[in-house]
Amino acid sequence: MTEDNLQNRDIPKYPEAYWMESTKFPFFSNYSDNMKVDVVIVGGGITGITLAYLLKKEGLKVVILESSKILSATTGHTTAKITAQHELIYDEFLNEIGHEKTKLYYESNMQALNFIKSTIKEKNIDCDFIEQDAYIYTQSEDYVQKILNESKAYEALGIPGEYLNSMPIPLDIKAALVMKNQAQFHPLKYLNSLVNSINEDGNIIYENTQAIDIEKSPELKVITKTGHKITCDNVVICTHYPFYDGMGLYFSRMYPLRSYVLGAITEKPYPGGMYINAENPGRSLRYTPFNGENLVIIGGESHKTGQSDIPTSGRYEVLKSFGDELFKIKSIPYRWSTQDLVTLDNIPYIGHITDSNPNIYVATGYKQWGMTSGTLAALIIRDSILEKENPYSNLYTPSRFNADPSVKNFISMNTDVAKELIKGKVSANNRKPDDLKNDEGAVVFINGKRAGAYRGEQGELHILDTTCTHLGCEVQWNDAERTWDCPCHGSRFSINGEVVEGPAQKPLKKIEE
Repeated sequence: MTEDNLQNRDIPKYPEAYWMESTKFPFFSNYSDNMKVDVVIVGGGITGITLAYLLKKEGLKVVILESSKILSATTGHTTAKITAQHELIYDEFLNEIGHEKTKLYYESNMQALNFIKSTIKEKNIDCDFIEQDAYIYTQSEDYVQKILNESKAYEALGIPGEYLNSMPIPLDIKAALVMKNQAQFHPLKYLNSLVNSINEDGNIIYENTQAIDIEKSPELKVITKTGHKITCDNVVICTHYPFYDGMGLYFSRMYPLRSYVLGAITEKPYPGGMYINAENPGRSLRYTPFNGENLVIIGGESHKTGQSDIPTSGRYEVLKSFGDELFKIKSIPYRWSTQDLVTLDNIPYIGHITDSNPNIYVATGYKQWGMTSGTLAALIIRDSILEKENPYSNLYTPSRFNADPSVKNFISMNTDVAKELIKGKVSANNRKPDDLKNDEGAVVFINGKRAGAYRGEQGELHILDTTCTHLGCEVQWNDAERTWDCPCHGSRFSINGEVVEGPAQKPLKKIEE
């Protein structure tokens, strides 16, 4: 990070996540072999890395396939809170799934936190792990009763917490609730240590290797984009949206959220603690040690992918104003965004991809709590592969379907998809490629047909068919990340049409003017 950036109050022009910029990983080759292993893990994020580490300790031979670079997707773009406080959920869960399952939800996330903590201690990992209290607060009278109800749920479940009227940060609030003894860390420093343990003894990581299908007979085989195969006893899919659906219809049972983060140096000191608000628009705060001072991590502004009502670059401006008001920002060396998937009942899908595929596992739908959920997924799936009982497996099984709220959310989610599908086909726009300035993208019309155009900084033009290659919705321009984002299921594409994020597997078609 240059001195100019550290003295600049402007939001960086291009996204860069602090976790990724401050950690150096080895490079791994792409897969070009045909081998047999015990377990193939598809996806090199926190779930895949943690699971490979666990299975290696059990003596299994494991391979990780990562389509780009390990830890460069959601795990590298997190806010990195390790907490069981997942917004206002415990009162809601008590009413919807009952006391026993709600208690299991809390205990499972605390198990994940404690696993991370004990692993750091066991391996003596320097990753800025700091125990912190986690606060949820409101500035709206409409949410005071909800926080009171959540406080009562904490009491009923035995969760260490306290109802508050003020917090350490200088915000005028109506009510708050704290969950004690949570934590924060540098996720990539932590996972880098696990990576070094994995890449030994025939347990291999492959990068730039896209898995595209699974053959199930007579043996399980993962097929890569280049046509190579890996034979295995078990496949674990932790690729955000599953690259292989197995008739689980996951695209219809989750929706994607994008959210935004600034890493800021501030004049006023940060008082410690991790914070989120209860109402919308969302706000998140924490800090991390940075060059002898604190980098304040300001997050929020979540919205469904491809459905922002303002230019996505404006989301960062709103977060900057929020942080400036609280702590007076001196400089903003980092900014990044991330994408999370939300399930029908706000509980992740962890386990067999379907009941008819007992040797194919999936881990997805972590909402915005991937550090605990991703670690927990690795623990649950490890036990299943080893045929050990796990007290949390039934709670997270992907085959569950709760009558309420699952049915309502399923209908609402897919009604929204249908609306976006129609909206994209009929939207009016009179812009032409010649109208675009350098470094500008937009939906345009060429010979009466809808297209997506981006003019590069040197004036070069990139024109694409805007029809998503997943299920045919029309993608929208994301000016902050310079990507084309699908409002239906969250697929994202580069300015050249290449897939940045699934569930789409094929690129957008290029159009010649």
